[in-house]
Amino acid sequence: MTPLTHAEQATLGAVLLEPHQLGRLASWLQPAHFYRPIHQALYAAALKLRDDGHPAASLGVEEPVPLSWLADTVVEAGTQTRGVTAAYAHQVVSSCPRPGHAVAYGRMVLEGAIRRSVAQHATQLHQAARADAPRGTSEESVRQAEALSMALSDLGGRWGTDVQPVPHPLPSSSLPAELDEQLLAEEEFLLGSLSARPEQLSQVVSWLHPGDFADAGHQQVYRALGALHHRGEPVDQLTVLWEIQRRGALAERTLDTDRVLRICDSSSLSGAAEHYGERVVRAALVRTAADTARQVRALADDESLAPGRLIGHALHALGPLSAVRDRLRAATGNVPASPPAPARAAPAREARADAARIRSSARRPGSPPAPAPASASTPHPVSFRPAPRRSPS
Repeated sequence: MTPLTHAEQATLGAVLLEPHQLGRLASWLQPAHFYRPIHQALYAAALKLRDDGHPAASLGVEEPVPLSWLADTVVEAGTQTRGVTAAYAHQVVSSCPRPGHAVAYGRMVLEGAIRRSVAQHATQLHQAARADAPRGTSEESVRQAEALSMALSDLGGRWGTDVQPVPHPLPSSSLPAELDEQLLAEEEFLLGSLSARPEQLSQVVSWLHPGDFADAGHQQVYRALGALHHRGEPVDQLTVLWEIQRRGALAERTLDTDRVLRICDSSSLSGAAEHYGERVVRAALVRTAADTARQVRALADDESLAPGRLIGHALHALGPLSAVRDRLRAATGNVPASPPAPARAAPAREARADAARIRSSARRPGSPPAPAPASASTPHPVSFRPAPRRSPS
C-alpha cells in the first residue's frame, strides 16, 4: 500500500475508535478528499450518523464507544458502495497508530487530494489547449484556466494558507512545438501588412507583443518594426532589414536577408492588422495554456513540495497566461477590468482553515494556549473570461 492509503485508513480508524474526532475533521475534510471509494463511503457514513444524532458521536473523550458505532457505520457505508464489510472496518481500526493523531492523518489525506486535484485540472487545461489549437479558438482554454484558478483558491483556503503566487524555478517547456502552417502564413501576412502600412502599428503595439509570434524569425521582424515605430523612423524593407542586422538576428541566422525582404515586400497584398493580430494573440494564448499546464502538472508530481508551496507555485505559473488573456481582451476592444479587492473570507471558510491548522494533540491542562492560527486570506483568483471574436475590418 502507498503512504496515502495508510493515511486514509488511519484517519478512518481514528474516527471509528474515537467518534469525537469528527468534530476536529468535519469542517475541512470531505469524503471526496479520500482517494479510494470505500474510504469515501466510510467517512461519509460516519458524518451522516453524526449529523443524524448517533449516540456515539456525542460521547466524551474518556467514555467507551459502543460496537454499534462501527456496525452502523459499516451498514450505512454499504448503501453507498460495494465491498464495505465489518472485516475491512476492523482492518482500518487496527491500522490506526494513535487515534489522537486524527488531524495529522487527515491533513495527509487532504494533501493527497490537493495534489490529485491540481494534477487533474492541469491535465484538463492541456487537453483544452490541444483541442483549441487546430480550431483557432481559445474559449475552452480560457474556461479551464478559470477552473484551475478557482480550484487553487478553494484548496488554499482548505489547507489554511495564504493564496498568493510564489515564483518557482521551473523553466518554460523546451519541447519543440509543432507550428501550424496556416498560423505561420497569418503571422507573415500580418508583418507584411504592417510593413506596407506602418500607420497600423499604432493600433496593435499596445497589446501585440513579439513573444506572441510562434516563429522566432517573425518575432525579430516585429521587434524591428516596433523599434522603428517607437523612434518615429521610416519603415520599409531596407530600414527593417538594417534594424534586424543591428539586433544581431542575421548573425545568429534566425533570419536571412532574402526572407526579411520577402516578408516586408510592400508590393504584396496587405490586410487589417488588428484582425490578424488578434488571431496571433489568440494562438499565443493557447500555446501558453499548454505550457502552463505542463508546468503545473510537473509541480503536482513533485512530492517534495508542501501543499502551500504547490498552490503558490501553480498560481505563479498561471501569471503569463493571465497576461496574454488580458492582451487578447484589449485586442478585441474589451479593456480588462481591475480585479476587485480581496474580500474577507466567509466564517465557514475561516473555520476550515483554522481546523486544518489545529494541533493533533490536545493542550495539557494549565499550559498556556497556543496562538490562534491566522485565518486564510483568499484573494480573488485570476479571472479568465473569454473574449468575443471580431470580424476583419
